[in-house]
Amino acid sequence: MFSKSITHQEDLQKAFSIREKVFVEEQGVPLEEEFDQYDTLEANCEHILVYYQEEAVGTGRVRFVDHFGKLERICILEDYRKYGLGKIIISALEEIALEKGMTHAKLHGQTQAEGFYKKLGYHTASDVFMEADIPHVLMIKNLTK
Repeated sequence: MFSKSITHQEDLQKAFSIREKVFVEEQGVPLEEEFDQYDTLEANCEHILVYYQEEAVGTGRVRFVDHFGKLERICILEDYRKYGLGKIIISALEEIALEKGMTHAKLHGQTQAEGFYKKLGYHTASDVFMEADIPHVLMIKNLTK
């Protein structure tokens, strides 16, 4: 189990495929809402893949907004959600944010994953709001502790 930063279009396509399976097919997010202007290698963000037994099975990205690393598009294929890969994705994205000089991380976590993020040091900083018809909360973590 390991993660790697995406630097080639071929790997970015793997990330898109994982996101489409999880968010569009499984959770019903409209395709046009899932992909945006940050889904390029040139955007002000970094994308990663996480691997299990040499297969790309999860992904995430971090954008750089003010002094925050904004963690986004975090997902793992259903059959691989029991191996602790989510923690690997979050740690890798936080490490990238720190390397870029960010002091905090934030994310819009689905409410069903709120407990997972709390275990990783995030605290809830908003009421529940809807994104793509899925309940979310804003969660924040200080990366410099």
